[in-house]
Amino acid sequence: MRPPPVIVAGVSDSVTALRVGAYACGLALRQRARLVVVHARTIPAAACLVPDPLGDLWTGGDPCAEVAEVAHRLGLPTEVRTAWGTPADVLTRVAAETRADAVVVGASTGRTRRLRPSVGVRLVRCGRWPVMVVP
Repeated sequence: MRPPPVIVAGVSDSVTALRVGAYACGLALRQRARLVVVHARTIPAAACLVPDPLGDLWTGGDPCAEVAEVAHRLGLPTEVRTAWGTPADVLTRVAAETRADAVVVGASTGRTRRLRPSVGVRLVRCGRWPVMVVP
């Protein structure tokens, strides 16, 4: 018997994070899938000036908490993962580890989106999973 499908949702602290969470929860409900909510923490460039850059760098709340709470209320099997690295690398690694059937990410909203490919574009180019980019 085949295990239930796995949907990986990349959640950040941007405006699109809640929309990504809502879309991923709805998709997981319809597919009867397990939801893996992922947050990639990036290290700021100024961290190289600090003796222990990873020590007290993250003091904010976890952006995955609200999405995981909604998924729990809906009765979805949910897993929350947080890892250091670029969002595309972290999502690729987690999707490969969990043998994901789909990846849901938010549209790029930063200023550098014209200079380098967005996370969604990098995941689509990888070509391993269907990727949904939520505006």
